[in-house]
Amino acid sequence: MNALFNSRKVQWFAVMLLAAGAVLITNTLLPSTPRGTVPVISKDVPHVQTPDMQPADNGKPLETSTPLSYRIAEYHMNVAYTPETRQLQGQQTLTWENPGSVPVQDMYLHLYPNAFASKKTTFMRESGGKLRDDEAKDESSGSMELLSVKSDTGDDLTKRMSFVQPDDGNKDDHTLLKIPLSKPVGPGESVTINTEFLVKLPAAFARMGYVDDFVMAGQWFPKVAAYERKGTRGRAEPGWDLHQYHGNSEFYADFGMYDVKIQVPANYIVAATGFPVKPAVTDKGTKTYQFYAEDVHDFAWSASPHFVYVEEPFSAPQVPGVKIKLYLDPNHQDLKDRYMYAAKKALSRYSQWYGTYPYSTLSIVVPPPGGNGAGGMEYPTLVTAWGASDKNPDLELERVVVHEIGHQFFYGLVASNEFEEAWLDEGFTSYAEDKVMEAEYGEVPNLPVESSYITSPNGLQKNAWAYTGHDQYAENVYTRGKLVLKAIEQQVGTKTMDRIMKSYFQKWQFKHPSTKDFQQVVEEISKTDWNEFFNQYVYGNLMMDYSVESVHVKPQGNKGSETYESTIRIVKFGGNSPEVPIQFHFADGTMLDKTWDGKEASIDFKLTHTSPVDWVRIDPKYTLILENKHINNFYQTQLNTKWQIRWNLGIIQFLQAIFGSVAW
Repeated sequence: MNALFNSRKVQWFAVMLLAAGAVLITNTLLPSTPRGTVPVISKDVPHVQTPDMQPADNGKPLETSTPLSYRIAEYHMNVAYTPETRQLQGQQTLTWENPGSVPVQDMYLHLYPNAFASKKTTFMRESGGKLRDDEAKDESSGSMELLSVKSDTGDDLTKRMSFVQPDDGNKDDHTLLKIPLSKPVGPGESVTINTEFLVKLPAAFARMGYVDDFVMAGQWFPKVAAYERKGTRGRAEPGWDLHQYHGNSEFYADFGMYDVKIQVPANYIVAATGFPVKPAVTDKGTKTYQFYAEDVHDFAWSASPHFVYVEEPFSAPQVPGVKIKLYLDPNHQDLKDRYMYAAKKALSRYSQWYGTYPYSTLSIVVPPPGGNGAGGMEYPTLVTAWGASDKNPDLELERVVVHEIGHQFFYGLVASNEFEEAWLDEGFTSYAEDKVMEAEYGEVPNLPVESSYITSPNGLQKNAWAYTGHDQYAENVYTRGKLVLKAIEQQVGTKTMDRIMKSYFQKWQFKHPSTKDFQQVVEEISKTDWNEFFNQYVYGNLMMDYSVESVHVKPQGNKGSETYESTIRIVKFGGNSPEVPIQFHFADGTMLDKTWDGKEASIDFKLTHTSPVDWVRIDPKYTLILENKHINNFYQTQLNTKWQIRWNLGIIQFLQAIFGSVAW
């Protein structure tokens, strides 16, 4: 999910206030460069059938003799949506295969809608009823009730089941359910359970819910927890990966197959994961859609009687043929070309850079006004975009589409554990998003500005709920995670980094890798030991922080032939950089550039010249991507109020970087 898109304008406003302060101090206004422009695309859209009248899409994700993934779970579901009550009534048959090497006695299901049952749940306590800038409304309560749970032999399992809270012991949290089975499931064996369930949807908030007659059904069904085999992400023994629904965490599940029938009022249009297996059937005021998906680890759908439907076939190198489907709120139908263009360019670039998009469809849902609580979210073969609030929105519209389609690769196909290592999805997707935005729209990221957002750096291989609040979570797993990848790229070069990212994706798609697995790929491709870097910036909580601590000038020689010895102390307060560029300026205008290897805690430069050093600047071109405290990089010697001048001049130097290429 793109957690930062709704705060970028706030961040930009803060930067502008900083700029205004510097202007008052210096009476100097530094110009900014214009933002990228949007390509002009024809607004003539070919006529297509409405989605409920279309025949089944052709075939399966890829014509292969073997599955693309290890399909652990198989779901057959029927669900009916009742707009009057905002409820989903469903039946589910779940077949689960034990992929491990030991018998399994208990099954665990995620009941995610229970996160919205009260203010006492773990999700609501941790989030404070707020996700991004979207706040829960009074009517945002939601819940899931299992009406019956039976084994395939007819045994009633409801009396055995109980809610568990392995992360925090919160007895008011009912998002994880334990079901003792009638008999153990041996390695390679399967078990089938049948459930009937009732979901009360909240008003659109935190990825799911309703707005008027629009509905977003994400994490809406009883979902089996992920079971990791020995060796998966370094696991010593096979077992369940069990976590509640937290304020920051997203999701993690095993791959499988989904066959889902969705019943809605007859005037509704449905978007869903996968593809339709036959035209929708209308009967007595209702319409039933049937979708099928395989080699995916989740299933989501959305419905509205007002969707404006646009479909275009698309193919490109590494994209053998995909139907891109837009489900637009009518308020945004004039922007359909922009959504479609962004989707095509993102899908083409990611497939070119990383690997083939293996599915036959990609659906994009644009929510109505008031529905952005369900916007900016990813599911296999389906994403939700951002509903613009004006008729001519900026490139944030495209950026959200590009970001969420990026998740099709690192969330959808690589399938990282977002509970425990969220940066492997969010940081990687943010990195890839920037590459597309620069290549297609000319939006160059301003990394010095983004690094300055990192006010509370934390380790990236960390449980999502272990961060203090959503801001700390987002600035680390999104921004800091992306900056770490950019820093690796800077050291190895763009071509080698491209090989690293492609090799990582192709080696680990469908396999749930860990941070250690990514490090191993970096080391294999670069043929370099990266332990120090990863220990500091990935497993550790460091950023770079180099400071010009002091400049002392001592005259030497006789009058008329004087020289000056300038001693400059540079101190390292953060992590290492293999190269620290330093610029020395002398009073006669002479400039001297040096590079420090940054290995020691500090270094003294002694420079002898016919005039004294009058200022020193670390990293004049802002190449230290992980440097987040630029204020102490500049030091001027000839002014008495040293601390105040350092502050003011530091701002000015920093603003030169900000306004040189502002891009988000």
